[in-house]
Order: sequence, then C-alpha cells, then structure tokens
Amino acid sequence: MDKIKVKTPLVEIDGDEMTRIMWAMIKDKIIHPHLDIELLYYDLHVKNRDDTDDQVTVDAAKAILEHRVGVKCATITPDAKRIDEYKLKKQWKSPNGTIRAMLDGTVFRAPIMVKNVSPTVCTWKKPIVIGRHAYGDVYRNAEISVPGAGTAELVFTPAGGGEPLRTTIQEFKGPGVIQGIHNTDASIRSFAKACFTFALDRKMDLWFATKDTISKTYDARFREIFQQEFEAGFASAFKAAGIEYFYTLIDDAVARVMKSDGGFLWACKNYDGDVMSDMVASAFGSLAMMTSVLVSPGGHFEYEAAHGTVQRHYYKHQKGEKTSTNSMALIFAWSGAIRKRGELDGTPQVVAFADALESAAIETVESGQMTGDMARIAQPRPASYLLTDEFIDAVAATLADKLAKK
Repeated sequence: MDKIKVKTPLVEIDGDEMTRIMWAMIKDKIIHPHLDIELLYYDLHVKNRDDTDDQVTVDAAKAILEHRVGVKCATITPDAKRIDEYKLKKQWKSPNGTIRAMLDGTVFRAPIMVKNVSPTVCTWKKPIVIGRHAYGDVYRNAEISVPGAGTAELVFTPAGGGEPLRTTIQEFKGPGVIQGIHNTDASIRSFAKACFTFALDRKMDLWFATKDTISKTYDARFREIFQQEFEAGFASAFKAAGIEYFYTLIDDAVARVMKSDGGFLWACKNYDGDVMSDMVASAFGSLAMMTSVLVSPGGHFEYEAAHGTVQRHYYKHQKGEKTSTNSMALIFAWSGAIRKRGELDGTPQVVAFADALESAAIETVESGQMTGDMARIAQPRPASYLLTDEFIDAVAATLADKLAKK
C-alpha cells in the first residue's frame, strides 16, 4: 500500500531507558511502514541533556510552540544516583517541568480501557480523566534545610518599590526544613479554561477540588478563579450540554471518586494530579494503560505516556534478559499526536490511521495477546504472555490487517 502523507512535521522527543528501546520499535514497526511523515527529532536522553546544558529541552519546547504538536518519550529526572551512573555535570531539572512551564499547559490523563480487564474499583464503569495543572507548586519550589534555631519568614518585595509584605512561617527551636511554592493568576486561569473547554468538548461533568478550608489564600485563589471563569464563559454552555461543574474539598472528592461510576473530568492541582493520575491508572489496570496530553491555551499539544522510563526492565534488557514491557501508552502517545496533526492539517486519512492504530492495539489485548502486567489481571487469564517486541509485533500485524481491509 502507498504510505499516508502527513502534510506538516511532527516534533519527536526521544527519551531514556526501556521506553527509548520501545520507542524505536514503534517507529520502525508501526509508524514508518504506513506514514510518510517528517519527524523533527530532539534527543532528550539524559546524557544529551547534560552535554547541551539542557538546551535541547528548551529547543524541543520551542519546536512544539512553532509546529503545535509533539510526541514525547519518557525521560529521566536525575537524582544523586543518576549523576554517578551517567557522569552528569549536575542534577538537571525535570524535562517535563521545563516543557510544561514553557507551554503553560494542562495535562489530561485518561485510562485505556479493554473489555478483559475490569477496574479494581468495582463501581467504575466509565473512564475518569485527570486534568492536572502543569505549573508551579512543589515542582517549581525553593527549599532550605534549616541548620538550627531561628526565624523563617515569607517575604514579597514589590517590583515598583513600596513596603515588603512579610509573614512568619515558623520560629525554629532546632533544625528543620522550609519550602516556598508559588503560582500565578494567569496560569491558574489558563488551567481553568483548559479544563472547562475539555469537559465541554467531551460532554463530561467537571469536578474540581482543593483544600481551601486550610489554605485560605493559596488554594482559595484556585477556587475563586475557577468560579470566575465558569460564570464568565462556560455556565450557559454547560447547562445547554447537560453537564455540571462541581467543586468540593479534595478529601471529599477522593471519597466520592471511590464510589462513583466514572465518566467525568477531575481537575487537580499539580501535586494532586501527579498522585491521583497514577492511582486512577493503576485501578483501571496498569500505569502503562494511561494516555497523557499536555494542552496549552495557545493551541499547542504534547502527547506522551503517563509512566516513567521503566528502569528495572531496562537493566534486564542491558543484561540480555527477556522483558515483557507494556507499550500501550507509548503507542497511544503516537496515535494521539498523529490524530491531532491530522485534525490541524485537515487530513482525514491521517486521523483515520490514528483511529485504526488505537483500535488495533485494543483489539490485540482483547484477543488475549498482552504483556505480563496485563496477563496477571485479565479475565480470562491468558495461558501465556508476550515479550516486549512480540507485543509490538502483534499490534503491527493487527494494524496491517485493518489497513489492508480498508
């Protein structure tokens, strides 16, 4: 068959460890055989980030700002052990944090549901989508290890002069730690608009939760801005669509979620979204069965897997041992980016290819061909499971059959 032409380039961001291995397999076996596509390649392997003083991460984000759509592999955020392992100059910041800050986006994560895996939470019948604010909080914090007794203060000095604002954090009697976090009205407002727009587009109820009873300034500001944006631009549209915006405290939201049947968008502050998206992914089957897309208010999109680099499997791979690593989320990162590229370009064939790829991946798992993480929880349980490359081969074969029939 002739390859399907993708009209404009797609930004490709390569990553680390086992996901990097699978990334190459997916391109070679699933993407390139069917698409004539120009990929603008940025290598965010941790050593290349180190070699370029992390400029490659900034360049990748700028490329998405220019071309609007990117697809990203999982990457290492180095800790002290990684510095020694890769002989790095320093403990570089999270590349996801850098990209998210530059795009000022909101991360939306949704489970990939298959018929032969039931959610661990028995009441969940429909997907729960997590909308994670992708700016500020502990991810752009400042921290101090307090050596001993003294006074810790929070101080704001106005840029145009004037009296500084200050408040005492703690009178320390001995060693401890302090942390400063921040957010901006502009970023919170973008987050709110993105969530309301996403919910309206998907015709889903929107839940939002903070702890404003305790954090009467910081968390309360989130609640205020969400309410302002809802009343100013979305209330009538939500009513016409028959969907609801619901605010509650974060602990109440967690309790309600566990008894719901799903089918809504749950907007979360940055840290809450980080934690809750992993909980939702695991309860629906596997962290490798979770899609993730960063959506910016300027109309830029970055698709990635919700999980990390699968370090343990990579070390086995390095030793020549067999692995059974689930590549579903990486496959859906590619399909999501390709679909969005086709939508923006006005090329229905490209969108149809993305749809066919996702259907092929789901049908492969539902036919009983799956990796070990899914085989352990599938019903009926398959007699055996596929290795990393075998699963990608199976999806590729199913996709080829679907495209041939079309």
